Order: sequence, then C-alpha cells, then structure tokens
Amino acid sequence: MTLYEVGRICVKTMGRETGSYCIIVEAKDDKTVVVTGPKHISGVRRRPCNIRHLEPLETKLSISSGADDKAVEKALDEADLTTKFRAKIRLSE
Repeated sequence: MTLYEVGRICVKTMGRETGSYCIIVEAKDDKTVVVTGPKHISGVRRRPCNIRHLEPLETKLSISSGADDKAVEKALDEADLTTKFRAKIRLSE
C-alpha cells in the first residue's frame, strides 16, 4: 500500500496551482501520478504530477483508476467536499 494511491486527496505544493486541492486518478510509476481537480472546481487540470509536488491528506475517495472528471465530481458531491475544493489553502513553509 502506498500513500499516493488512486482516490487520495492531495494539495499541490508547487507551481501555479499551489494550494489547490486535487485527486489522484492514476498511478504512472513510483514517482509520477495523474491528478485532476477537476479544473472547473479547483482549477487543477488533469495532468501528470511528480509526487514531490503533492502533500497527501488523510481523505480518500473510492474512484476507479483512470476515472473521468464526471466520476470524480460525483464522488466529491457524495463526500460533500465540493465547497472545500473550490477554496485554496495557504501552505506554511
């Protein structure tokens, strides 16, 4: 079991999307995962991301590997996290 598994909610720590929530939708290898916001909710578009640029949170949604944005959005609605995903958080260094 890895910390960076499909469905894990993370916060982006690098780049222009710093402080935005995202969800891991696919694990590429031991250093890269594919994340999505979805873009219209949190501003994070679907793209590969290095795990060093993510801060994993305790929450994990049950989605299938490679799930599309509609499935991710539905899982967010069921977990009542859509409002949380719309806000950015400030990271302390």
